[in-house]
Amino acid sequence: MDLTVVAYVVYLLISVALTVWVARTLSRNGKVFLADVLKGNEKLAEAVNHLLVVGFYLVNLGFVALYLRNADGVADARELLEALSVKVGVVLLVLGIMHLGNVWVLSRIRRRGAMEHRQAPPVPPRSWAPPTGPGPWAAPAPAPGPRQ
Repeated sequence: MDLTVVAYVVYLLISVALTVWVARTLSRNGKVFLADVLKGNEKLAEAVNHLLVVGFYLVNLGFVALYLRNADGVADARELLEALSVKVGVVLLVLGIMHLGNVWVLSRIRRRGAMEHRQAPPVPPRSWAPPTGPGPWAAPAPAPGPRQ
C-alpha cells in the first residue's frame, strides 16, 4: 500500500475521532452552561446544544475532508509523520477556534441577559416631577405678542 494512502487513512481516523470526542465533551459539559444562559429553560438548552453539536460536526468534518489532500506524495516514514503532524495540528487548531467561538458567543448572550436583568429599577417610582429649566423637555416659551 502506498504511504500516501496510509497517511490519508491515519489522518482521517485521528481527525474524526478527535472531532467526535471534542463534540461529545462540549455537548455533555455545555448543557449546564446553556441552561444558565437560557435562564433555566432545559428543553431549549437541550435543543440549542444539539444544534451546536450538529453545526460543529458539519464544519469540522467538512474541514477535515477538504484538508485531506496532500499536494506532495509521502515517500517514507519521516514524511508520513510530518504530514500527519501538520494535518492533525491544523485540525486541533480549528477545533479549538470553533470551541472558543462558541463559548464567546454564548458568554455574550449570557452577559446581555444579565445586563437586561440589572437595568430594572430597584424600586418603582412613586411620583413624577415635571422637569425644570430649559431643555428639549421643557414646555415651549410663549410666543411674543403683536408689536405695536
